[in-house]
This record gives sequence, structure tokens and C-alpha cells, in this order.
Amino acid sequence: MPNFICQTCGVQYAETETPPAHCLICEDDRQYIAPAGQKWTTLDELRENHHNETRAVEPNLIGISTTPTFAIGQRPLLIQSPNGNILWDCISVIDDMTVAALNNLGGVSAIAISHPHFYDSMIEWSEAFGDAPIYLHHDNKEWVMRPDRRIVYWDLETHSLLPDVTLIRCGGHFPGSTVLHWASGAEGKGVLMTGDTIMVVADTRWVTFMYSYPNTIPLNRKAVERIVAAVEPFEFDRLYSGWWEKVVKSDAKNAVKRSAERYVRAIE
Repeated sequence: MPNFICQTCGVQYAETETPPAHCLICEDDRQYIAPAGQKWTTLDELRENHHNETRAVEPNLIGISTTPTFAIGQRPLLIQSPNGNILWDCISVIDDMTVAALNNLGGVSAIAISHPHFYDSMIEWSEAFGDAPIYLHHDNKEWVMRPDRRIVYWDLETHSLLPDVTLIRCGGHFPGSTVLHWASGAEGKGVLMTGDTIMVVADTRWVTFMYSYPNTIPLNRKAVERIVAAVEPFEFDRLYSGWWEKVVKSDAKNAVKRSAERYVRAIE
């Protein structure tokens, strides 16, 4: 039986003979049902007219994206480390060319994902790289549409993957929304990878925080201050949100602080 993939959010579901009646991810008020209605595809269908491309982002950091863009269009990141490579966030498309390209870069030892909108074909990715464990925060478990033994649920405020890689629960967008701190990134000044828990805006000196981006629902003061407090113990000079152009290139920690102050002033 196929594992159907929602064409709007890109999340793959457990095996069914026919497409599911609903996409629970898209019916949640953080996401949306497309005007044309609920539509489904499969990984085999996507492989017919989509492929992935890789691009160096900085030393030991590789971006991956699908062409043409599919669903939300996010860009995962691969951290290359002598202790094993970490894939941060996921996409729906995976094929033999992608697997070969990443194996040439050292493969994938573990996968960590920021929030349910990026769970996508995470089980397919794990299988392609020797059943690499998938690290998700337990508070987001109800949004896992394809449960699997490869998923590792962590439930504290932080979780160490490598000596220089730490997952941080920030909440906000989802209860278990997570960011990744890579201490060795940005020439040792530290990198924060945020999905859309902390989103870089058009003026890339600034970031924002939202409960729902497509439906423009803001977070309250308490949620924003919790996000800032969660990342405060970590040093980082650069910040990557989930898309190619969404990067604060320097002074990112201060950008988060001053952006939060501006945000709270605006909503109050």
C-alpha cells in the first residue's frame, strides 16, 4: 500500500489503500487547506518530475532543496561532523541521486526536525541512511502521521546530539518546536538553526515569531519571551531559518533579542 503525501504541507502518512479523508496537519489552524481542496500524491509520483539539489552554505554545512518547489518549500541543512553528520529538518522528496550525493559527503547519522510542518518523508530518509534515528520532541508526538520505531522522542528542555550540537525546545509555533545550536558553526562563533520557530524577515537584520505564518496569527508576549530565554544560554553569531534567503549573517543573538522587544511593543 502507498504512503500518501499531502500536496499542501508535504507530510507523508502511514500506509493506506486509498488517500486519507483528511490531512490533520493542514486542518490545524497553523496550516490551511488549499483553495482547490485536499490533494494527495506519492513519493513515486514526485520522483517523476522533482529532484533535489545540494549547495554549500558555509564550511561543513550543506543545504538541500527540491526543484521545482514542492509544498512548503523548506531547505534542510546537513551538518558535517567527524562524529557523524546531522540532517536538520526534512523534505518530501528523496531519490537515489540525493542518497548518493549525501553519502559522498559522509552520509546521515541522525535526523532532527524542528516541528510537524517539516516531518515530510522523514521515515523514507531514515531508511535510506541505515535507519538513522529521528529526534523529535515528545510534545509534538500527536502530529506524527507515520509512527515508526526509528523515531526517538526526547522530552527535556535540551538534548545533546553531538559534543557541539544541541537541540533546544522553544515552543511557540508548536508546543515542542525545536531549534538546533551548532557551536562549531560560523567559524566557531556559533550557529542557530530555527526552522520557523524564529523566522528571518525581509530585512535580514531582524527576525519574527508567529503561531501561524500562512494565517498571520501572532504569538503572545509570554511565548516570545520563552523562546528568547530558551536560546539565551547559547552563543551564536549566525541564524538560519528554513529557507535559502532567510539568514541573519552576523550578530544574530542580538537580532533575536531586539526583534523580540520590537515584537512585544507592537502587539501590546
